[in-house]
Amino acid sequence: MSSEDEKLVQSSADITANLVVAQDGTGNYSTISDAIKVVPNNSESRFIIYVKKGVYFENVKIGLDQWNVMMFGDGMNDTIVSGNLSNADGLGTTSTATFAVLGQGFIARDMGFANTAGPIKHQAVALLSASDQSVFYRCRMDGYQDTLYVKSNRQLYRECHILGTIDFIFGNAATVIQNCTILAKRPLQGQSNAITAHSGTDPNCPTGIAIQICDIVPAEDLTGVRTYLGRLWKNYSTTVFMQNNMGISISPEGWVSMAKAVGAPPPPDTIFLAEYDNRGPGANVADRVKWNGVRTNLSRAEADKYTVHSLISGDEWLPATKVSFLSGLL
Repeated sequence: MSSEDEKLVQSSADITANLVVAQDGTGNYSTISDAIKVVPNNSESRFIIYVKKGVYFENVKIGLDQWNVMMFGDGMNDTIVSGNLSNADGLGTTSTATFAVLGQGFIARDMGFANTAGPIKHQAVALLSASDQSVFYRCRMDGYQDTLYVKSNRQLYRECHILGTIDFIFGNAATVIQNCTILAKRPLQGQSNAITAHSGTDPNCPTGIAIQICDIVPAEDLTGVRTYLGRLWKNYSTTVFMQNNMGISISPEGWVSMAKAVGAPPPPDTIFLAEYDNRGPGANVADRVKWNGVRTNLSRAEADKYTVHSLISGDEWLPATKVSFLSGLL
């Protein structure tokens, strides 16, 4: 990222957009999808799109060759991209995404991304990111199952609101979610919530989901609903909760396997599901599941491996965005 990025995520007042999207006809385009069509490929400079207040009912995809796009709106509750595609429509999970970004260097600020398919429609992604060195700042991702798909590469989520039920933060990216509000919603009758599901498969490609300094709270009355920190998905699942306020009642086991069969074998020792220095009613680790890969007492040095500077090499690329971030631990 160039020095042109320096003020982009601080204040919209001084940003000059390349394109404006507005439903009322005051912009260059009335849909985000039409604006995306004119984004240049393989650009080393920032291409800025301002999306004015409104609910945009469309499914948007920023392509692999569309680099360094910045998109900003009028607020996470005011500029919203909304869709309702789901697994129940016969689609694969990736194809359900309301908003998908593949090109490197993407920044989103002050926007909302929603999938309104509802819990009965199963997997239904609001936001999918496979963008390397991507940043989502003051954004809202709202859905039920599979809300936020952190598919691959290095990503930071800062001061966002993330809402869902089952596996609602999932994927195989190296992801830090920092200073966010994570809200568990009520699933279907008889279902349990799981905040995360990391899909690590390669020991030589270290990825993971790190949730740091977040408020983890119920979005509504969850009486009778079990909420887990995560579901074990793949053999190298790696998830760390550190320095959070767990204001939600977490199921005492903490973690749950996707294997439902009675007598199913325990997960492999290659998983890494860990907690460090959390507080609140959900932070009691006394009765966590006794798998070999579950760690309830990380040292500070171990936890530091899952911070911005270690997990996503953020010190190398985040300063240019001028997003506020904490490089290490509190």
